[in-house]
Amino acid sequence: MFAIVNSDCIGCGACEAICPQVFRMNYEIAEAYTNPVPQDAEESTKEAEKSCPVAAIILE
Repeated sequence: MFAIVNSDCIGCGACEAICPQVFRMNYEIAEAYTNPVPQDAEESTKEAEKSCPVAAIILE
């Protein structure tokens, strides 16, 4: 699985709070800095995707 944060990100930090092993804040927006997503982080990555208020996380 790969995680992408698109340009819709508003920098709320929810993804980083839920799954810091994949997401981090980079200036004012989030980024997925670990790809592919580690197997032990797949569930929390999916939870971060569902929790994004602007649906800026794309999982492939």
